Amino acid sequence: MYVAVKGGERAIDNAHAWLAEERRGDLDVAELSIAQIREQLSLAVNRVMAEGSLYDPDLAALAIKQSRGDMIEAIFLIRAYRTTLPRFGATAPVDTEAMACDRRISATFKDAPGGQVLGPTFDYTHRLLDFALAAEGDIPEAPQSEPRTEVTPHITEFLNQEGLIQTEVSSDDVPGDLTREPLELPSSRPLRLQALTRGDEGFVLSMAYSTQRGYGRNHAFVGELRIGKVAVEMDIPELGFAIEVGEIELTECETVNQFQGSKTEPPQFTRGYGLVFGQSERKSISMALVDRALRWQELGEDNMGAPAQDEEFVLYHSDNIQATGFLEHIKLPHYVDFQSELELIRKLRREAMENINPVQEAAE
Repeated sequence: MYVAVKGGERAIDNAHAWLAEERRGDLDVAELSIAQIREQLSLAVNRVMAEGSLYDPDLAALAIKQSRGDMIEAIFLIRAYRTTLPRFGATAPVDTEAMACDRRISATFKDAPGGQVLGPTFDYTHRLLDFALAAEGDIPEAPQSEPRTEVTPHITEFLNQEGLIQTEVSSDDVPGDLTREPLELPSSRPLRLQALTRGDEGFVLSMAYSTQRGYGRNHAFVGELRIGKVAVEMDIPELGFAIEVGEIELTECETVNQFQGSKTEPPQFTRGYGLVFGQSERKSISMALVDRALRWQELGEDNMGAPAQDEEFVLYHSDNIQATGFLEHIKLPHYVDFQSELELIRKLRREAMENINPVQEAAE
C-alpha cells in the first residue's frame, strides 16, 4: 500500500538546520565573507544581479553565500527581496555613449575610432589551471593606466555615414515593465529585451548558438562590445532637472547582421542588441543574436520555423525562476494525484487482462 510520508514542522526545522550546517562546511576552514564573494567572484555576482533584476553587488554576494553557490537559487532570493522594495520613480535612459570603458572591442573595424581596449578578459589566456592560485601567492599587479573618461562613440554609427545600417528610431513611449506586469504576446521589442536580459544565461546562449548553426538565418558580426560604468540619473520634479543618483557597470553589445532587403527596405545591415548588468560578455552577445532573430517579422523576413524565431517559445521558457518553480514542484507531495493515476492503471490492466484471457483460451 502507498501511504503518505508524515514529517511535519519538526522535520522541516531539522532540514533547515542541516542545510545551514552544510552551507557552513568544515569549521576549520575560514568562512567566506560577503566582501570576498563580491570582489573575487564578481562574474557570478554580475549574473545574479542581471537575472535577478537588481543592481546591488553586496546583496547578490549574500544571495550566493546563502544559496551555497546555486546561481538560480541566488537569483530567486534576489527577485523575492526585490519585490519588497519601494519604488520612488524611474531613472532616465542611461547614456552608454558616455560610458567610461574598461573594455571595448570590435570584430568589424580594426582601427575603430576611439581605439580598441582589450581590458580584463579570458579571451587571450591559455585554458590551463593556475596552481599558483592554489598556493594563494601574490598576483602580479597590472600596469597602472588612467581610466578612460572621454565620450566613446558607438562604432556601428559610423556605418550610418553611408546609410549602410538600419537607423534605430527613438521613441518617447514608456516601455512596459516585466517586473510589474505579466508578459503578453505579441510583445514589443523593449519587452523582449527585458525578458532576454533577465533570462537564463544558458538558455539564451543555446538559442543564440542555434541561430549560428543555421536555425534562424542570422549570420552576425560583433560590431561592438563594451564594458564600463555609466551614470544613472533621475529627474527630480522639485528641482526641474536631473541629478546623478549612482553609477552602474554594464556590458553592451551591438551585432551587425546582413539583410537582403524587403518590399519596403533596401539591402542594408541590421542590428541585434544586448545590455546586461556587470561584466557579462557571453550573455550580452547571446542576447543580441536572439534579439535579431526575433525581429524577422518586423524586417519582413521569412519565418524559417527556427526555435529562436518563435517569440512565445523563447520568451516563455527563458526565465529560469519560472522554469525552476514548475520543474521542482513535481518533487513536492502529489499523493492524491498519484493515487488516482495508480487506480486508473490498475483498472486498465484488469480490463486488458480480461480481454487477453478469452483469446488465450480460444487459442488453446
